[in-house]
Amino acid sequence: MEPQPDGDRNEPGARPTQVGYALGGDDGCIAQARHHAVDFLTRLREEHDLDVSPRAMDLTQLVVSELVTNSRKYAPGPVLMELRVTGAAVEVVVWDSDPAVPAARAADPDRVGQHGLEIVKAVAQALDIERQPVGKRITARISLTDTRP
Repeated sequence: MEPQPDGDRNEPGARPTQVGYALGGDDGCIAQARHHAVDFLTRLREEHDLDVSPRAMDLTQLVVSELVTNSRKYAPGPVLMELRVTGAAVEVVVWDSDPAVPAARAADPDRVGQHGLEIVKAVAQALDIERQPVGKRITARISLTDTRP
């Protein structure tokens, strides 16, 4: 799926500050989402000279993977993902059709799996979860540099 740039924020030659993707929810959509995140941040770094640390690249892929995995696992239908740069951070926004608001579970070293939201909360600067008219929207904010703004 090709990115859909935000036409309001991107003038010709300007840095693409926002892209959106519709992911089909199939077996390959998680890897596809990570690939989109790497492409977006690499383009910002290489073509627009934006400072994106290797740590930010890794954490963004991790957050994308965890959020899209949860959407694929718990919500029927497609998943929408938006990546946007706001200040010195990238925001990963994931929409799905399940209105249930997830909650991180208490730490349990004996539990196998279901640590995704805990991981996202641990690595993100901020995590917002909002119910929508259909489903929910989860936004995770990750610093683009190794120093937090």
